[in-house]
Amino acid sequence: MAPNPRHIARVAIVGNPNCGKTTIFNQLTGLRQKVGNYPGVTVEKKEGNIVYSDGESISLLDLPGTYSLTPNSPDEEIVRDVLFGDLLDTPRPDGVICIVDASNLERSLSLVSQIIDTRLPCVVALNMMDDAKREGMGIEVEKLSELLDVPMVPTVGSRHVGLHELKKAIRGDMRISNAARRWSLPDCVQTEHREIVQLLRSHDAMEDAKAFFEATNLLSTPQSLENFESRTSTQVRERVKASRDRLQHLGYDRHSLFAWSRQNWIRAICASCVREGRKEKNLTGAIDSIVTHRFWGYVIFFGFMAFMFQSIFSWATIPMDLIGEAFTALGKGVVAIMAPGDLRDLLVDGAIGGVGAVVMFLPQIALLFLFLGILEDTGYMARAAFIMDRLMNKVGLHGKSFIPFVSSFACAIPGIMATRTIEDPRDRLVTMLISPLAGCSARLPVYSLLIAAFIPSISILGFWNLQGVVMVSLYLLGIVFALLMAWVFKKTILKGEAPDFVMELPPYRIPSLKSVFIHLWERCWLFLRRAGTIILAVSIVMWFLATYPKTNFPTQSEKLAHSFVGQAGQIIEPVLRPLGFDWKIGIGMLTSLLQREVFVSTISTIYNVQAGEGDPSNLRSQMQKDLDPATGLPKFTVLTAICVMVYYVLAMQCMSTLAVMRRETNGWKWPIFQLGYMTTLAYVVTFVVYRVGLHFV
Repeated sequence: MAPNPRHIARVAIVGNPNCGKTTIFNQLTGLRQKVGNYPGVTVEKKEGNIVYSDGESISLLDLPGTYSLTPNSPDEEIVRDVLFGDLLDTPRPDGVICIVDASNLERSLSLVSQIIDTRLPCVVALNMMDDAKREGMGIEVEKLSELLDVPMVPTVGSRHVGLHELKKAIRGDMRISNAARRWSLPDCVQTEHREIVQLLRSHDAMEDAKAFFEATNLLSTPQSLENFESRTSTQVRERVKASRDRLQHLGYDRHSLFAWSRQNWIRAICASCVREGRKEKNLTGAIDSIVTHRFWGYVIFFGFMAFMFQSIFSWATIPMDLIGEAFTALGKGVVAIMAPGDLRDLLVDGAIGGVGAVVMFLPQIALLFLFLGILEDTGYMARAAFIMDRLMNKVGLHGKSFIPFVSSFACAIPGIMATRTIEDPRDRLVTMLISPLAGCSARLPVYSLLIAAFIPSISILGFWNLQGVVMVSLYLLGIVFALLMAWVFKKTILKGEAPDFVMELPPYRIPSLKSVFIHLWERCWLFLRRAGTIILAVSIVMWFLATYPKTNFPTQSEKLAHSFVGQAGQIIEPVLRPLGFDWKIGIGMLTSLLQREVFVSTISTIYNVQAGEGDPSNLRSQMQKDLDPATGLPKFTVLTAICVMVYYVLAMQCMSTLAVMRRETNGWKWPIFQLGYMTTLAYVVTFVVYRVGLHFV
């Protein structure tokens, strides 16, 4: 069949989870990407451009991973709505690239057949052909392409194999398949289905492809017809109800009939195109026998965590020092060329000092995302969820809840969004409530500042460093309290039995360095953008509040104490004194409600105003030298630093996370509850730590 002459300018990329879809998207688009959210929902929208050698460009939209176009989650609803053009802000694509895991061909072709039913031009990428070969599979690509009537391109996305051919097929070979709907149904069911299709076309003005899809969905889904009120007319729903009753009277299991018919058709295709051969040695199984072991699995997992955070703390030291020195030199340069005055102080002590104190932690942020990206690309994250299922099950959850929790080590926002894959609404809500207890990357600057300033760098057992051990302990503390609170919620306000957990473990793969780099770049750029906007704005405001009103006190400390920020801090200090915190820490805690890392810029600005220098690399020594004028004792001690870190492990210090919670739960009830329980938990635990710690100092 000749290629469809329709101009291809916008293409959607679709595939099952773990099929290599994102890797191929990154390989095709490179850094020509932009990331946002679909309006009204928190589903991520990622777009990029394929640029050809002659300058032509095709827009590529990366849709969420899905097993079916029959939606069970917001992610899958987005896929369906985009492919049928039901999103006002997103035009219907001109074509579809369907990424298929060649080693799981039969399962993957179910989605391909549904894509074919949309009547959109498409091309299929048979990805992971190397895995299929290792599994002993032989796929007759040309025959499979002929039976499905779509172009098939064998690829290995992680190794760039077949990507040139795929780009060529997208522009020249993409076509509408005539293989759609060849799967057969019993005559009476076929008749009911055909009549509903006609009714949808006439009463609801649906085009043929969408009417076919909706008729299939209406007849086969167990959902009540009330769920279709927004998409179908009353006449259609009445006709569907009569069809459902008629099929039930005839003894047909309509819920599974359509799936069985489609699957039988797919099995027949696979039987004629796929041959099973002798499998190569299963390295994945051999590794999994150790990595998912009931004992060694935990040892390896926590060993990875310890290594990761030890490395983050030690490897980032040199680049952090270089960034700090660069900001110090910038501040000195401003001092050299500007006359003394408030404007110079604002630039040096506020803008440069405040932003520099946060930006210098960029190397640690980058290393964290590098480690997480590599672990995810290798396939280890799925194993971590599998082994943690045993532990999660004891608190009433399952391993699927662990994946959003691990995602929250980077940021709680995508972690909360990732809970959409959890079917049970109570389990999903519990997972959202505990996800912020993971040590997100925004806490890393707070931990690193306090550990470097107050925890001695001494060796333990010859290969551990005490600073790294403290860092690991903070993340373990978050995990422990997350499990504890999950157990409490599942026993009280969100009671429920621990569900069964079934999860597909993908084969181990060599990470795609390009994909890891793109993800790393996106997150680092987001961090720098926050530093140039939110943190810069807070630093400037804090400088003003810490400088005015002008007073005639002889020392900078007294002037600071009588400034706007000093007066405000002293109002809240009585509430924080039982935790061992002074007003400076209190102000840092208040401003960091915007973003946790704002604590560092706030403290830096306050100490810069007090010391009269905008040197972000000197913040640690400023904190160490800060003395209480009444007692002559240091205001910041090791115990104070530990208490601040414990508070930040457990407290909800991020308004963006609360905003996402509101959108995910459709109201303010649970976000307010989350803010309340986490703040109370942080206060009580920090109080206990401080009171116990006083007995040891």
